[in-house]
Amino acid sequence: MKHYRDFSDFLALHFHGKMQKLGVDAGFSCPNRDGTKGRGGCTYCNNRSFSPDYCRETEGVAAQLERGREFFGRKYPEMGYLAYFQAYTNTHDDDIDRLMALYREALDVDGVRGIIIGTRPDCVSPHLLGRLRELPWVMIEYGAESSHDKTLERVNRCHTWSDTERAVRMTSEAGIPVGIHLIMGLPGETESEMLETIDRVNALPVDTVKIHQLQLLRGTRMAADVEAGLYDIPRFTPGEYARLCAKIAMRLRPGIAIERFVSQSPDELLVYPRWGLKNYQFTNLVNREIEKIKQDLT
Repeated sequence: MKHYRDFSDFLALHFHGKMQKLGVDAGFSCPNRDGTKGRGGCTYCNNRSFSPDYCRETEGVAAQLERGREFFGRKYPEMGYLAYFQAYTNTHDDDIDRLMALYREALDVDGVRGIIIGTRPDCVSPHLLGRLRELPWVMIEYGAESSHDKTLERVNRCHTWSDTERAVRMTSEAGIPVGIHLIMGLPGETESEMLETIDRVNALPVDTVKIHQLQLLRGTRMAADVEAGLYDIPRFTPGEYARLCAKIAMRLRPGIAIERFVSQSPDELLVYPRWGLKNYQFTNLVNREIEKIKQDLT
């Protein structure tokens, strides 16, 4: 039994039939890497951990989407697609005409019915949002990660929660659906602080949230810091994390859809956690925890 609104529920409000996101690497950089905001990037970030195998920037946007469409189309020939500009910061370019050309290239691919743009809350402007309204369907997903500025500073995000609040409200006022990305288990955060972030999300005009556990990845500054003993990170068991996610699902405003609770990085990059669970298996754990909590309350 499903106890919360999920991403398919959200998509059903906008599209008919089954929809699939196709990741795209459009060759963008990140202001937290190229010196615009900072250097070195977020301490936990290894971008290779979430880019699909078919995403190769050198192939171009249309070619990547065609490869993804071929992969999924064999099983679901009638499926529609959303081009997901995922890698790095996909509005980090002062040339808005260039940005729009990339987005339109994606929409010209057969079967692509909309785009989702992953970006930072400090990398949008009213002018860009106005231009995005020219597109048939677009959604923006902001990497907020936490509502606590001390945490954001600790992991070198180089933006604040007030940046997130401003970007979300501005995007919603432009009539564009808004998603928020959050990481649970960032260094130094308590469970009460994580749940406080959910309360702050509830106060914003957010359509979807994407949640996942902190993953310790090889090649990141965080992995080096933890190995050196400078600090440690929360070490959830699957059951502990499922219970936290159950509390989040029950606390989240009912109108907000939850896209996911976990993420899985490539085995060769992942240090922790190694739970060995598929997404649907973890979702089942969360639903069972929700049922337990409800029983305890009766």
